[in-house]
Amino acid sequence: MPRIGFVTEAMADRPLAEVMDWLVREAPEITDLEVGTGGYAPTSHCDMRLLMRDTGARRQWVDEIAKRSLRVGAFNAWGNPLHPDAEVAARHDADLRDTIRLAAMLGVDRLVALAGCPAGAPGDRTPHFAAGGLLPYLEGTFEAQWKESVLPYWSRLAEFARQQNPDLRICLELHPGTVVYNVETFEQLAGVGPSIAANIDPSHFFWMGMDPLAVIDRLGALIGHSHGKDVVFSSQNLALNGMLDRRWPRPAEAMPWNFAVVGRGRDVDWWTHFVAALIAKGSAHTIAIEHEDPFVPAEAGVKEAAAVLSRAIAAANAAVVNA
Repeated sequence: MPRIGFVTEAMADRPLAEVMDWLVREAPEITDLEVGTGGYAPTSHCDMRLLMRDTGARRQWVDEIAKRSLRVGAFNAWGNPLHPDAEVAARHDADLRDTIRLAAMLGVDRLVALAGCPAGAPGDRTPHFAAGGLLPYLEGTFEAQWKESVLPYWSRLAEFARQQNPDLRICLELHPGTVVYNVETFEQLAGVGPSIAANIDPSHFFWMGMDPLAVIDRLGALIGHSHGKDVVFSSQNLALNGMLDRRWPRPAEAMPWNFAVVGRGRDVDWWTHFVAALIAKGSAHTIAIEHEDPFVPAEAGVKEAAAVLSRAIAAANAAVVNA
């Protein structure tokens, strides 16, 4: 049965102890934390280098979490280790590798990450998302990126993770703007080794026109983790400008869609089916609430999402018991 977690990035401006005390008091359905350790993720809740070198600090950090009956469900080091800026790529690669090492020290078996995005051609200074290969100036870019950057890097990284902890799953978000954004691209990368898994975030699939339940059914045991996040659409703006949008997160009146609190785009019945699908596959331990609704304060959104997910988990569990 999946547990409910919280991606603490939404409250990164507060001390971790304060965040945990708030969760215990206001959202007791949440038992797991997803904590940022590097890349683009804020690290205010985990001084990774200190924890790696100082046994006492590491023990104190773990004890502070455990005494509130919480646990670390996953670390999060979302970034771009394929970045054409060598300095950025090296820093994000180091963060990933150190997160893998810290996870092994602490017995954490899930790490959330992005696959990254490389240059489109030698000499490029910015990443190049090659999802529009039908255009002449993009022909061959996707294939070259995978052959020259994606597969070599992730083959090495997956082997490093396997050596550090064979049970660790690096759970990649299927996210536009990175080389892994749908089932086909994920399956292509997952072939590099058993350390690679999928993080299922249904909100990404909603606005790409994908079916999260079909994705779960297809990926099955390759799923290692899940985010809880919804999407709300504006039919008027969609009619004029479609799904692709540069504006995030404002202005609200112009956006065709926005990330939303769990339950505001799909009702609890849909989320019950979502949880039931994850249960059937049995490989995602946690559904971590990722609050990114720009129009709802984190405190209100997290409590609301936790309540919806709690109801969905209970209903899905009852259906399994009565089956």
